[in-house]
Amino acid sequence: MIQHPGILALLLASALVGLLLAGAAALGLRILQGWDLRSGSEKQLALERRTYLVSSLVATALGVQMLSLFLFIFTADDLQGQFVGAMCAAGSLAVHAFGYPTLLLKLATSLLAGLWLVLHRTDLQGYDYPLIRAKYGLLLLLAPLALVEAWLQFRYFSGLKADVMTSCCGALFGQGRQGIAAGLAGLPPRVAQPLFWSLLGALTLMGCAWLRWRRGAWLFSLLSLGYFIAALVSLVSFFGLYIYALPTHHCPFCLLHREHGFVGYVLYGALLGGVVAGMGVGAVAPFQNRASLNQALPRMQARWVIASLGLAWLFALIVGLWAWLSPLKL
Repeated sequence: MIQHPGILALLLASALVGLLLAGAAALGLRILQGWDLRSGSEKQLALERRTYLVSSLVATALGVQMLSLFLFIFTADDLQGQFVGAMCAAGSLAVHAFGYPTLLLKLATSLLAGLWLVLHRTDLQGYDYPLIRAKYGLLLLLAPLALVEAWLQFRYFSGLKADVMTSCCGALFGQGRQGIAAGLAGLPPRVAQPLFWSLLGALTLMGCAWLRWRRGAWLFSLLSLGYFIAALVSLVSFFGLYIYALPTHHCPFCLLHREHGFVGYVLYGALLGGVVAGMGVGAVAPFQNRASLNQALPRMQARWVIASLGLAWLFALIVGLWAWLSPLKL
């Protein structure tokens, strides 16, 4: 089973990304200890040349890391036919104890990877490397997480055995059962629905306020993260029911299937891109007074606010329209 093309691609990508980030983190330690742009020493010049090359490689690697999240889910879904009882990725991930931890860690590293790319993009706008310490400090956190993720992923895929009995998504996300997944499925729509729309409204108002007065970047980022979590919860709690037109089907993975138009990839892509853009607005806010970023940073933050709001509303419009047109009425 480990010879599956998706598995081989994921294992190779995670190994290369982990090793590259580990090497870049070693450079990050040198930057945090000895970076001094005012110095014209040979050591400083060597650091500047190496930083430009390494940063470009890291940016490419972290782009691959974010894409690997979707490839991992696609591969887990494609493997469901190998296991008795599995109907989607939910069952494939439940086959092995390392399945869901790998998915959660991939999600965390993808969010951090997106945040690093935001910092890197902002750093390129300044002539004095204004975010060099911030982005390499984040890399010191990201590198060990990527290595742990690569190990967990290898343990998951190497431990898979065909024809193993597993749980279907109905058992994992069924109401009245034990566990976090069942708890999300059992959350009443009268609680989840007002929370979702309230956070969307608050995020929209805060985004408009920032575009008008350029204040509240951190609050916008927190609301963006809150909306991301609320959207995932709402998708399991009630939005998925409208898409499936079944009052008991809460699985977040069956949305990726052909019979539902692969809408899950659009929804999850919108959520991931929106939360990264939203968190980026607050992440770069401490550097707004840097002289080298006075002109570029406000424009970049405005684009990220608009992107975050646009992707948040794209998600809301898709699920809202689907709920309106669905034959199921809750």
